[in-house]
Amino acid sequence: MQTATSPDAPHGVRQVEIGPERDGQRIDNALMTLLKGVPKSMIYRILRTGQVRVNGKRAKPDTRLAAGDMLRIPPVRTAEKAPDKGPAPALVSAVTESIIFEDKHFLVIDKPTGVASHGGSGVSHGAIELLRAARPNEHLELVHRLDRDTSGVLVFAKTRAGLTGLQAAIRDNAVTKQYLCLMDGHPGKAKFSVNAPLLKSVLQGGERMVRVSDNGKPSLTFFQEMEHYPGARLMQATLGTGRTHQIRVHAAHIGHPLAGDPKYGNKEMNKAFKDLGLNRLFLHASHMSFELDGRSYSFSAPLTDDLKDFLDVLAVKGNKIRRLWERLQEEARTDSE
Repeated sequence: MQTATSPDAPHGVRQVEIGPERDGQRIDNALMTLLKGVPKSMIYRILRTGQVRVNGKRAKPDTRLAAGDMLRIPPVRTAEKAPDKGPAPALVSAVTESIIFEDKHFLVIDKPTGVASHGGSGVSHGAIELLRAARPNEHLELVHRLDRDTSGVLVFAKTRAGLTGLQAAIRDNAVTKQYLCLMDGHPGKAKFSVNAPLLKSVLQGGERMVRVSDNGKPSLTFFQEMEHYPGARLMQATLGTGRTHQIRVHAAHIGHPLAGDPKYGNKEMNKAFKDLGLNRLFLHASHMSFELDGRSYSFSAPLTDDLKDFLDVLAVKGNKIRRLWERLQEEARTDSE
């Protein structure tokens, strides 16, 4: 049974019977979903003033719901919005055609580049909204996220047990997450790790930036060389921790940023890569595996055609990249003297 709503009066008090998909969920998180468009400050205000009740009793923000609970939601005024026209059918089809695994707990896609994990910040419909549009009668939740330009394995939960179980495994670093990325230049070793704390900040315009800082959270990435290219190396990056932009910032920190990275990359190198046909960040979520309730899960997504095609071109025409990298290294040595 899905969570069901029964209004006492139009725009008045609502009585919501909690379904199994919200069993164990914090009430503040549930209200943010049930009261779309209502500011967080308003949600916490109606909780603080006792207007929200569970089975007739006042609820606190950390109250956890159980299947069968009756949730009282007071009238909340929201700004009128233009009707949502819904996502374009072509986008819905693109995401549904990218499904690579499904069982009772999880649905996994090979996310196309250019599709955000979720809507927001100028994006009307991300992968989760597109899947919900394709399956309006199913409960789907985003378990983790990939940057918009990053392609590859993205996991959604179909059940509360799947969501909380996998999120707990991610928090405990019990999930293997591997990426393929192209680094500028030639790192000195074929196999190495970067252990550098990362601090996240949000700029005035809402843009997220991450930098290495002693005040940041512990962050660890393992890199292993996969293939040689002129002026670049295809690397496998395995996450020891899961921080925002971790691979990108760690790569830039050691002087070998990712090809095509507009935020942390080298502008001259990026322009040269673009001239050879690279039109996005070279980062692909290739593998994810974990265990849950005694079952082993393993999902893999091959490198996308656009990135494979670019590597073919780089192998033949990459001397320009190699010469540029050598010049930049010489300039850096001269500046340091």
